[in-house]
Amino acid sequence: MTRRSMAILFWATGLLAYVVAVFHRQSLGVAGIEAAARLGVGAAGLSALAMCQLLVYAGMQVPVGMLLDRFGSKRMLVLGAAVMACGQFVFALASGPVTGIAGRALVGCGDAMTFISVIRLVSLSFSARRNPLIVQVTGVVGQLGAVASAVPLIHSLHTYGWTPTFMGAAVLGVVSAFLVLLVLRDSRPRRSERPPGLRAAWAEPGTRLGMWTHAATQCSSASFLLLWGYPFLVQGQGLSPSTAGVLLSALTLFGMVCGPLLGYFAGRFPFHRSRLVLLVVGSTAGAWTAVLAWPGRAPLWLLVVLVLALGTNGPGSLIGFDYARTFNPVTRIGAATGIVNGGGFVASVSVIALIGVTLDVIGDESLDAFRWAFATQYPVWALGIVQVLRYRAKARRLLQTAEAST
Repeated sequence: MTRRSMAILFWATGLLAYVVAVFHRQSLGVAGIEAAARLGVGAAGLSALAMCQLLVYAGMQVPVGMLLDRFGSKRMLVLGAAVMACGQFVFALASGPVTGIAGRALVGCGDAMTFISVIRLVSLSFSARRNPLIVQVTGVVGQLGAVASAVPLIHSLHTYGWTPTFMGAAVLGVVSAFLVLLVLRDSRPRRSERPPGLRAAWAEPGTRLGMWTHAATQCSSASFLLLWGYPFLVQGQGLSPSTAGVLLSALTLFGMVCGPLLGYFAGRFPFHRSRLVLLVVGSTAGAWTAVLAWPGRAPLWLLVVLVLALGTNGPGSLIGFDYARTFNPVTRIGAATGIVNGGGFVASVSVIALIGVTLDVIGDESLDAFRWAFATQYPVWALGIVQVLRYRAKARRLLQTAEAST
């Protein structure tokens, strides 16, 4: 087998592990009604389950990135799949909120080990020009896990019940771990190649450029998809549940379409990546401005425009990982990727919390309340844009200095 064929095989194996991880990540979203009844929690309790999983995921990014540089992608992918399987096993047996939270925390922990391990595989296996496109394809194909966690999981819950369904999810995690163990070949970094530490990755302006890129682009669509989009469309905009569901599906599908396009342009024109980032943030803010400023409920066509703008957020955020690869040596690519990914999810959790707190302070979920709640995104976008411009300038100066010294 040629080197290129081996690279594709190893990437495909890691990609399959990522699809399974997305399946685990999204499995709570379609089991909300059953989870509330089984665990004895209300809406706040369900939100706590989701937030706990997301916070653990974000908090584990930097530690996992450092471990990834030390032990390699294969070991981290196997460990991640095993931890997620344990989490689904605990969730299958959960009968109260404490064990439910423990199960989702384990899922978040294992999930944190997966995506950045696949990104490291891509960084080591493909050329700089192909890398952005392969990363985008990874993100697109990973969404198949979200599809698999919808209709099949709902059918299983209704047919077989809670415990057999999540036991089956745990078995899927075990199968994923064994597949990675058998197929993937990823040698442990030699002692001389071990990273100088987290400080060196953080000190690199390109790493922080990637972190703020991920934060500025991802936060709006993540908060919309994970928690607040459906209530906004149904309660705020008065859409039927089926129409709201179609719009949310359209957001994901459009992201899958435009992802490879952004990846191609990022690889073809690497010095214009920040312009793509600013275009994504600017179009998202512009669409939100039009919707929030519209007198009364926005027309359906404008909500479609909003959803399409939000669909560019996920692919746009992946440009942040390309910055981490460009400005860091292989020995610390894991730590740099962890910083980028962690920053994006911290921003997403912050926006989710800001929207929720604003709605609680106002005391209702009317259209005007949602307007004020979603307006909390603007300071986050502004900070992200300022920091992207700031660290872009620093990274460019550093490159010019390096070129002048050679």
